[in-house]
Amino acid sequence: MRVIVTGAAGFIGSHVAEALLERGDAVLGIDEVNEYYDPRQKEANFALLRKHSKFSFLKLDIRDAPTLTAAFIEFKPEKVIHLAARAGVRPSIEQPRLYYEVNVLGTLNVLEAMRAAHVNDLVAASSSSVYGSRNPTAGAFKEDDRVDTPISPYAASKKAMEELCHAYHELHDLNITLLRFFTVYGPRGRPDMALYKFLDAVHHDEPITVYGDGSTARDYTYIADITAGVLAAVDKPFPYEVINLGNDHPVRMDEVLKTIERVAKKAPRIVREPPHPADVPYTCADLAKAKRLLNYAPKTKLADGIAALNEWLFTAERLLDSSQHKAL
Repeated sequence: MRVIVTGAAGFIGSHVAEALLERGDAVLGIDEVNEYYDPRQKEANFALLRKHSKFSFLKLDIRDAPTLTAAFIEFKPEKVIHLAARAGVRPSIEQPRLYYEVNVLGTLNVLEAMRAAHVNDLVAASSSSVYGSRNPTAGAFKEDDRVDTPISPYAASKKAMEELCHAYHELHDLNITLLRFFTVYGPRGRPDMALYKFLDAVHHDEPITVYGDGSTARDYTYIADITAGVLAAVDKPFPYEVINLGNDHPVRMDEVLKTIERVAKKAPRIVREPPHPADVPYTCADLAKAKRLLNYAPKTKLADGIAALNEWLFTAERLLDSSQHKAL
């Protein structure tokens, strides 16, 4: 199978591309390799992918519609996995226009490129952020819940992307599966994500900034479980579906900090700040639909996932300090 993966240099994208290559698929990875975080980390991701003979790479911003369309036509993919996006709730408050340009206009360009290349099957990344702010007493988040109250430009851009995909399904009969990811973590993770930042701070004896009293809870989902869910969606196309991919087990921030202390064997130094207005108090994925349609069943416990992230983080740090690794 021939697959285009947008955002292939990134955290989730590199894992998905690697899994496809390991099972024998041909992959064209598309990524602009921006400097949202150290490009050397993305280059390290690509170094793993380049070991596979069926991997090719195009450095490209998905906002460049003509070049993107030409790449689709030339590669002739059978499937498209669209993971390229500007991520992060808080940065979106500072750069809302950029988030809309990449997440909405970029998605439009992918959909138009699919039409030009006569590709019918798309799996695309959405986010649990579209659910907005929910009280823990409301229970797990279900795909048919109302999602018209986003509290950040990032969340709003992902909701707009979902609506755009639905329109293209209706108008052009594209098969589209949208996956709402819940707080993905693990090796190759983004440095701006909480678990990465906390582990790094503890090992460098730096303080950890915690917003709120520690009662906020997240449905942390390990990258291997997410990757399995993405591949399941690729292999089983639907006319149009929105599906949660999470862990179905929210963990409070104070419990996360205790787990980090056990894994790092060092107590974190915590600085308390008031709750951030763009942070939601709680996330929890209802996985009934994912289990029914994709046979999705997350397996990784948080402590095991944090241990794996911790091990990778300091191996990666040594690599990033080496002069052998250069940005693209």
